[in-house]
Amino acid sequence: MRVEDFNFELPLELIAQHPLEERDQSRLLVVDKNTGDLEHRKFHNILDYLKKGDVMVLNDTRVIPARLLGMKEETEGKIEFLLLNRKNLDTYECLAKPGKRARVGAKFTFGEGLLKAEVIEVLDNGNRIVQFHYDGVFEEILDRLGEMPLPPYIKEKLEDKERYQTVYSKSEGSAAAPTAGLHFTEKLLMEIRELGVEIAFLTLHVGLGTFRPVKVESVENHDMHSEFYSLDAHNAEIINNAKRKGNRVISVGTTSTRTLETIADEDGFVKEDSGYTKIFIYPGYQFKCIDCLITNFHLPESTLIMLVSALAGKENIMNAYETAVKEKYRFFSFGDSMFIKE
Repeated sequence: MRVEDFNFELPLELIAQHPLEERDQSRLLVVDKNTGDLEHRKFHNILDYLKKGDVMVLNDTRVIPARLLGMKEETEGKIEFLLLNRKNLDTYECLAKPGKRARVGAKFTFGEGLLKAEVIEVLDNGNRIVQFHYDGVFEEILDRLGEMPLPPYIKEKLEDKERYQTVYSKSEGSAAAPTAGLHFTEKLLMEIRELGVEIAFLTLHVGLGTFRPVKVESVENHDMHSEFYSLDAHNAEIINNAKRKGNRVISVGTTSTRTLETIADEDGFVKEDSGYTKIFIYPGYQFKCIDCLITNFHLPESTLIMLVSALAGKENIMNAYETAVKEKYRFFSFGDSMFIKE
């Protein structure tokens, strides 16, 4: 299967640069995964497609202000660290720019010495293992000094940091938002519960690998990035109870999907679990747990458009994307939404 088969023409003006004023007023393209039929709605109309007994699975990860701007102690040369994965209390795997300034032993300072750092290892992929030194609580210092790491295709400044968080975000650790969840409001979640839909939560900390381009020609040769996930026993039982009754599991986002499909057994049941997943879902994959998916519109030739193609069929998805471009839907993180139903 060729990566170029998942390409499509996207005018730059359709890449959303800022969130809408009201989260649930984004557009919703409803795709029937069996027939490919399309409907054009607003996101709050998702209520029309839900029914009592469904379980909706949300990723409660929270984006940390993971971009740190500082200087090298010896030369005062500028440095940028992007925190990717926490290794232990004071140590992170980071992306460093420029890398030539961040050799093993190099020391850096941020916020006039409020935070200091030393590179202790350079990994094969070029990332750095960095140990931080500070007084107090690291998260509080990061909140003061760090910037929100918006995706590279967003060029405009975000005025309200909370608009790059879901309203139910709780577990800190992501370098990017699980953007399918950005359309929900507290009111909409309450209305969903009132329909008799159960809501379950899991955590997958989104890494920047989600934006990494696929550089191989053949899909099967792509090496998927690794991300940390966790699902507790209480939420696993909510999902399993729906499965036992033959009710639908509706995943909110590709991150929730990858977590559920990593944990699920062959019958689609899940259990309490945590770890790192490198699951790569592309056409031909047989889904075990999820039935429907709420997702945003993804980059051409990305692993995410391959995942949604696996669920709804490549022809159906490429037709849906072509229609979305024609109808001027907004794309990517702050863009519009798609519901893949059965």
